[in-house]
Amino acid sequence: MMQKPMYFDYAATTPVDERVAEAMIGCLTRDGNFGNPASRSHLIGWQAEEAVEIARGDVAKLIGCDTREIVWTSGATESNNLAIKGALEALLQNEEQASSTVTHHVVPHHTVPHIVTSAIEHKAVLDTCAELQRRGCEVTYLTPPADGVIRAAQVAEAMRPQTRLVSIMHVNNEIGVINEIAGIGKNCRDSGVLFHVDAAQSAGKVEIDVASMCIDLLSISAHKMYGPKGIGALYVRRSPDVNIAAQIHGGGHERGMRSGTLPTHQIVGLGKAAAIAKQEMVAESKQLLALRDLFLSQLQQLTCWQLNGSKEQRVPGNLNISFADVEGETLLMSLRDIALSTGSACTSASLEPSYVLSAIGVPSELAHSSLRISLGRYTTETEVKMAADKITAAVTSLRKSPPVRYA
Repeated sequence: MMQKPMYFDYAATTPVDERVAEAMIGCLTRDGNFGNPASRSHLIGWQAEEAVEIARGDVAKLIGCDTREIVWTSGATESNNLAIKGALEALLQNEEQASSTVTHHVVPHHTVPHIVTSAIEHKAVLDTCAELQRRGCEVTYLTPPADGVIRAAQVAEAMRPQTRLVSIMHVNNEIGVINEIAGIGKNCRDSGVLFHVDAAQSAGKVEIDVASMCIDLLSISAHKMYGPKGIGALYVRRSPDVNIAAQIHGGGHERGMRSGTLPTHQIVGLGKAAAIAKQEMVAESKQLLALRDLFLSQLQQLTCWQLNGSKEQRVPGNLNISFADVEGETLLMSLRDIALSTGSACTSASLEPSYVLSAIGVPSELAHSSLRISLGRYTTETEVKMAADKITAAVTSLRKSPPVRYA
């Protein structure tokens, strides 16, 4: 039987924590809490609804918001779509009603809405913005400097009177850098512009306080924080309310923002994952930082490699490293006993160099020779040393072959 690879791809997905799995199992069987939370005419439905609301509270505590500001979704991709499309459509509807001169969903030619985002966002944001461009919106895609960090001043400079929404991720999924979210949020709040944050890679890993960071909309994914796949959440600020136009209709669930029967077991799983993260985040970050530094120290015997993105302003569990004179896919094939990637799981089928690395100025040859090495809750010191040794040996061996050249 083939030995299971050492896992260094936590940025792609995390295993479900055993405590989370146990809580979910309790919501699956006939003897468990399997009811429909919308069935409010009997005890089984009431118990399911109570479990859902407890989970909602746990997610709210993780990001510092009111329980009523959490909307369940199928994951960060849906949350991003609901936030960006839903908020913009609601704004346009309000403007159209105020002017009473424009047909529904048609952008007035004199007030074309403008969105600010970055060129290194996840595809769930980039593709959503591209769709809104197709519908008539204008979008500015900010290019970060070499350290990969989007700063508040850069966003402020890009905003216009027509800017309706800014969408900037908290932590980049490929290079792990942390953007200046609090500063961006303050600028947006002062300008009356909605601010959406994709927090798929930061929730449960770094502290988030949506109030102090002036965030209006924030996307969360369970499977990036040791919860199950297929469930996520969107924070939608209240007081004053941020209006969202529903993208899925059929029953008016989640205060009319997202219809569909709530999956009790998945929601309970996300809630449990959030509660664990809230309690253990600080200690876990220290552990990951120590393992990351150990990994980097183990690579010192190698020459001609670089860490992509800021070393200081990044989450401790994400490393993106380029190795000169080797090709990333060939290197991956030489490391079959280590599970890692050359970039985002959502673009792993592409033969093009990472658009994130290209945006921060990494040359094509180095971008093609990069590995994303992400550590997590179950990574051990022994695994770190073994992985570093295997990568060192593989790179050394491949460098003895003629290097791959790209046009």
